[in-house]
Amino acid sequence: MSGHGSPTTEIPHQPGTRVAIVAASWHEQVMDGLLAGALRGVAEAGIEQPTVVRAPGSFELPVIADALARDHDAVVALGVVIRGGTPHFEYVCAAATDGLSRVALDHGVPIGFGLLTCDDEKQALDRAGLPDSIEDKGYEAAAAALTTAHVIAGLAADRAGATPGS
Repeated sequence: MSGHGSPTTEIPHQPGTRVAIVAASWHEQVMDGLLAGALRGVAEAGIEQPTVVRAPGSFELPVIADALARDHDAVVALGVVIRGGTPHFEYVCAAATDGLSRVALDHGVPIGFGLLTCDDEKQALDRAGLPDSIEDKGYEAAAAALTTAHVIAGLAADRAGATPGS
């Protein structure tokens, strides 16, 4: 399973962090699990009021994440694409992945990557953070975004306290 070897770090407590979650609408059961996991991760960080937005599908995640990254410290992007019999899977996965990477780099805002790219529905359900799932990718995406935001804030604080020439 792909979760083997994943880190076990705690999400830093950061109640002042402005976080948004954008979640696709396709595959409702999987998405409900991913969203619940992300919200649990955000709550563990002490954030009570995250912005939650639904996207029509995974292809639309980057454009909504881009809008959210303008006034949030971290964005968690959640979606699922399940392989079918056409190249649609490859196009949507590549566009969403490339778009989310671009948003992070263009804005300097961490994007928690919670886009499941699965061969079948069972793989998606196994990763959705549901009671019978073996992984919780929504929680992991939130943890990654919030931990990265904490690191970036620390780097900014270090730079602000640095003396010229250091």
